[in-house]
Amino acid sequence: MRRKRQQLSEEESISILKKATAGTLALLGDNDYPYAVPISYVYADGRLYFHSALSGHKVDAIRKCDKASFCVIEQDDVQPKKYTTFFRSVIAFGRIHIIEDEQAKLKMARMLGNRYNPNDDESLQKELEQGLSRMLMIRFDIEHLTGKEAIELVRQRQ
Repeated sequence: MRRKRQQLSEEESISILKKATAGTLALLGDNDYPYAVPISYVYADGRLYFHSALSGHKVDAIRKCDKASFCVIEQDDVQPKKYTTFFRSVIAFGRIHIIEDEQAKLKMARMLGNRYNPNDDESLQKELEQGLSRMLMIRFDIEHLTGKEAIELVRQRQ
């Protein structure tokens, strides 16, 4: 990172990943064009987990190339009079995999379901019974994580 003063620590970056509910997954798409898609996720133990339909552009891109990045914006506070934005964001780089093992798939789907609808195991169980067979679970192994914030936010903390 060029502006080291603005770099977030790994702990701060992970905290943002744990807090946010959606980000943008970037893959290598058709004809080697970048393909970026907004997606919900859950972070756990250095990995990100997503769900998907069984087929589609995203799935094709993952099967073609396992390299990916994922971006989350925690703060985006436009300051019109200053012609700037007070931002905090994180980008993860790593390898992405479609999970084939049914037990692992179920565990990940439960994590994702509990993230967005906690403390409703009965409803989640019904949803999984009805929909798990029509769902892919995707694991993103983070190899490198970088977070950055606006210089103004750095100054406010000092």
